[in-house]
Amino acid sequence: MKFLIIRFSSIGDIVLTTPVIRCLKQQVPGAEVHFLTKASFASLIAPNPYIDKVMMLGSSWDLMIHQLRDEGYDYIIDLHHNLRTLRIKKALPGVKRFSFDKLNISKWLLTALKINRMPDIHIVDRYLATVKSFGVANDGKGLDHFIPAKDLITADDIPLSHSFGFVGVVIGAALNTKKLPLHKLKELCVSLPYPVILLGGPEDRVSGDEIAATDAIKIYNACGKFSIHESASLVKKAKFIITHDTGLMHIAAAFKKPVVTIWGNTVPQFGMGPYYGNETILYHNAEVEGLPCRPCSKIGYDKCPQGHFKCMELQDTAAIAGFVSKNYLV
Repeated sequence: MKFLIIRFSSIGDIVLTTPVIRCLKQQVPGAEVHFLTKASFASLIAPNPYIDKVMMLGSSWDLMIHQLRDEGYDYIIDLHHNLRTLRIKKALPGVKRFSFDKLNISKWLLTALKINRMPDIHIVDRYLATVKSFGVANDGKGLDHFIPAKDLITADDIPLSHSFGFVGVVIGAALNTKKLPLHKLKELCVSLPYPVILLGGPEDRVSGDEIAATDAIKIYNACGKFSIHESASLVKKAKFIITHDTGLMHIAAAFKKPVVTIWGNTVPQFGMGPYYGNETILYHNAEVEGLPCRPCSKIGYDKCPQGHFKCMELQDTAAIAGFVSKNYLV
């Protein structure tokens, strides 16, 4: 049987699909698994040994459809489920399809009316429910992330002072309402009694430099210096990860790292917190409870719609640092 799994973005969402990929490949005899994503995410998923072929949504829609038709798929597993994937499914008539339920009405009720009708089920288990008719069951192994050998970080890539252990602090996020303001990030990093490596993309480098300037010996700014796989290698080396609701949070969970997730305008009730499978790994959700405006979005905004940004401004950074200190060597 030949399967096409579709998930276009983002880093976190793609990592969250990996149990479906693994279980489908291992539990369905003779399964050939292809994965369709945006070209910008192809290198993220390509090292996965449970994928037989990565297909890319590139600049030419017609070429992509032609390539998909040539593959002769038996089943489409649509884990993105939007208008674009509907077009793909219509362009491949005769291919049986199974689509992920995004629960958009429940998400709208939670964000717009603050009525929680979201099931107490992680999105990974909802993804896996999409393939249950094939006899696929959750193997309990959690998430996967595979780092190519060439992207593994060595001791020479980080300061000697950090080579014996560090806390990874992910300072970026896709949108501003999902991340701590700069002054709160400074407070947090100053409060940590351990070496710190700041993680993020090129867009976070300037902020990282400002944070690192508060203690140039303790804090090393890695933002923009490493690829996503190299950053994942740093996550794997860390003793502890502090992160916003980001893709690196899920990569940290894939490596079974203890995590503190700092939640702003989004909430764990969306079902996208750290996922460890059957393993019991220490993690903590840091969130400001009782705000009537929260959650204000299932994704985020460039700035707080209310103007006060209490969901991040009221975060207790000293308590977060204290939690990490108490459990750093656990």
